[in-house]
Amino acid sequence: MSDESHMNRALRVGISSCLMGEAVRYDGGHKRDAFLTGTFGSFVEWVPVCPEVECGFGTPRESMRLVRVENGVRLLTVKTAVDLTDQLEGYAQRRVAQLASEDLSGYVLKKDSPSCGLERVKIYGAHNVPSRSGRGLFAARLVERFPDLPVEEEGRLSDPRLRENFVERVFAYWRLRGLFSGKWNVGALVRFHTAHKLILMAHAPEAYQRLGRLVSRARTVPRDDLERRYSEAFMAALAVIATPGRHVNVMQHMAGYFKEQLDRESTVELLAAIDDYRRRLVPLIVPITLFRHYVRLYRVPYLAGQLYLDPHPKELMLRNHV
Repeated sequence: MSDESHMNRALRVGISSCLMGEAVRYDGGHKRDAFLTGTFGSFVEWVPVCPEVECGFGTPRESMRLVRVENGVRLLTVKTAVDLTDQLEGYAQRRVAQLASEDLSGYVLKKDSPSCGLERVKIYGAHNVPSRSGRGLFAARLVERFPDLPVEEEGRLSDPRLRENFVERVFAYWRLRGLFSGKWNVGALVRFHTAHKLILMAHAPEAYQRLGRLVSRARTVPRDDLERRYSEAFMAALAVIATPGRHVNVMQHMAGYFKEQLDRESTVELLAAIDDYRRRLVPLIVPITLFRHYVRLYRVPYLAGQLYLDPHPKELMLRNHV
């Protein structure tokens, strides 16, 4: 079963310090993000990190960039071409090792940063022509050390679908670590997997089937191997963006549980809400709200236990925009 001490602890998420409003950027400024510090911040405990300041570069400081040279990609100051690679790399390895004890459930990085950028960071080559093919030095060490951890850039979180996906993965990872942090058994794993069935079907139906086969053989798999394999496959499945088509399939599946309870008029209303979502006339929250009502009214135990209906706090209003 889940470790109650873990589940009662705050949900902790790492973040680039500048996104918290800390004046740590090279020019002495910050990049405070209102959604992260306000809306999402009400539900998480932030663990801010600024690799460039914490490794000793100071603020303000000369701007830096990634440059491709003969022996690979290096971190150089823009005007004076001072090589800071080893200093930042050494710090990154130490800090990432320390983060292993922080019980993180996610991480938000500053986009485009030569230290924190996750994707498409500029690497300057011959004639100072940049290509968006790099990853920040600290970000690279982070994802290398925590391959299953939900990690995203703040810039991509302006996309409603990516924002909802990231937050959903953060809460799912928190629950997953809650499962495996205590004296879990196969029964607890079965209950966890069952509760996430519809979430997994909305993201990656084939992955749900593969995970199901793994769970069915759980008693024959060494515990450490089982935990590793399930965790990797579970988080990889949730990293696949749930599409409207798969949401529709899941909701049509749920509608089947009300065949005997709903009268014709109510059935038509429910199916119309699903179709309105399919046609992009209403957001996902509209049919989901109707399902929640019927689950409470008719007390359908299986659906009541499905986290698909409440994967994250309603106050975040994420499904109002997807």
